[in-house]
Amino acid sequence: MLSKTLTVVNPSGLHLRPAGVLSQTAMKFKCDVLIECGEKRIIAKSVLNVMAAGIKSGTEITLICDGEDEAAAMETISQAIESGLGEM
Repeated sequence: MLSKTLTVVNPSGLHLRPAGVLSQTAMKFKCDVLIECGEKRIIAKSVLNVMAAGIKSGTEITLICDGEDEAAAMETISQAIESGLGEM
């Protein structure tokens, strides 16, 4: 299991478009991909779960990848989050 703390940089947080990009990126991997935000643990492969979390710009989240391709998933997904999920 790998984990990394990241800050959401999207000006509007994880609304529909960036949540969709995040979920689609996570679905490319076999491993479990979770996001911890405060007390919440969210399945990142579900766009509805990501949107329902209401993650705002500047929020610190912890990305967790657990499974056979966890290293590749962590690298790809963390880069996507750090670059604004297509919005920056």
